[in-house]
Amino acid sequence: MKLAINIVRSAVLSGLLLSGAATVASSTLLLAPMKASAQVPMSMLSGNMPSLAPMLEGVTPAVVRISVAGSKKVQQQQIPDALRYFFGQRNPQQQREQPFQGLGSGVIIDADDGYIVTNYHVIDDADEILVTLKDGSEYKATKVGGDQESDIALLQIKATGLVEIKIADSNKLRVGDFTVAIGNPFGLTQTVTSGIVSALGRAGLNIESYEDFIQTDAAINSGNSGGALINLRGELIGINTAIYAPGGGNVGIAFSIPSNMMQSLVDQILEFGEVRRGILGIRGGAVTAGLAESF
Repeated sequence: MKLAINIVRSAVLSGLLLSGAATVASSTLLLAPMKASAQVPMSMLSGNMPSLAPMLEGVTPAVVRISVAGSKKVQQQQIPDALRYFFGQRNPQQQREQPFQGLGSGVIIDADDGYIVTNYHVIDDADEILVTLKDGSEYKATKVGGDQESDIALLQIKATGLVEIKIADSNKLRVGDFTVAIGNPFGLTQTVTSGIVSALGRAGLNIESYEDFIQTDAAINSGNSGGALINLRGELIGINTAIYAPGGGNVGIAFSIPSNMMQSLVDQILEFGEVRRGILGIRGGAVTAGLAESF
């Protein structure tokens, strides 16, 4: 069976598949209330049984559901030359707009300013973006900016009482570290799965133009896009983005954008409104044994 890379995309609604799966510093007065944070001291015990529940109770409010609606340009079916005279179609390349709806996930990274990180493909072409919090409250979101090349987008909502998630240093991750994925697979809100870091620095998958993925075996499916990959301290280590599967379902191979990479992209979006990259004029590639011998 031939394996295929599948981006963790949103659900199929209205007859069209939504295809493809910077903390702002501020000074506060001494007596000002502290903003809510999803970081919870690690506690593996709930009563007498080992449990992740104490940590997850503090983290899950920072993971949201994202619903989108919009329209996509689709190519109309071409009419053979022999029939074009009868149908009167002069431009076989004509496109038309087709409405779509989709679902994904997002992570609150700044409670004060309402900033939410998600995948670019979740909100691509969306005319309406609706964010649903864990308590069921809904807010219309605006797109602050995004980067299609790395599949990161930044949204903002106007709300109070939000809970943000603390961002960890993803450079400190090691293969074998425990991971927990939180998102809304198939629209099932606040779904939690667990696993380990299977590999680091995955690239060359042809999923995005810029790849440096964390690979995990935590179950990730359609709708998990933009959701949180966290460590056992409840800190964000990655944004869930893609799966590797023969038929679109989870087989224990999923990919997340590292938190450090995400933070760098968000910082640029907040500063410039876009991600800016330099051009070196050379192209890199893997050095195989045969290539090394030829050199």
